[in-house]
Amino acid sequence: MGTGKTEVGRELARMLSMKLIDIDAEIELARGMKINDIFRDLGEPAFRDIETEMIRAITKGRNLIISAGGGAVLREENMQALRENGIVFCLTAGPDTILQRTSQHDDRPLLKVDDPRKRIKELLELRRPFYEKAGIMIDTEEKNPFEIAGEIREIYHAETQG
Repeated sequence: MGTGKTEVGRELARMLSMKLIDIDAEIELARGMKINDIFRDLGEPAFRDIETEMIRAITKGRNLIISAGGGAVLREENMQALRENGIVFCLTAGPDTILQRTSQHDDRPLLKVDDPRKRIKELLELRRPFYEKAGIMIDTEEKNPFEIAGEIREIYHAETQG
């Protein structure tokens, strides 16, 4: 959340001539509901089930860049599906950067709390072990999407051609 997945994904898709699939956008399209509404009406566990179904379906495709939400790593079956057909990159940023990037939007259901900075720190701490074993970590602090996508492209080429 707030690490630049969407913007970096768009730039990387352009660089690699691949299609970008954003899991959250696909869920909204398939369910006819915004993510905020799914969280509010059905709850986070139901959202995670829907997310897992979507990841399972989308990872059957080829030559795709898949942007999954930060909570997708919490389920090993999601990570297995993502790893089966590709390389998993985890974009990271510190709490202050994430707060600054996400404060411009109101579509972050997990941050609809009195102290979003505290919640970001809690989520990062809870998810850190999952992120660390998810794949290749890319720090997005003080980098623009073009720089980050270029870094990922270089690693991708090394991994797939080496």
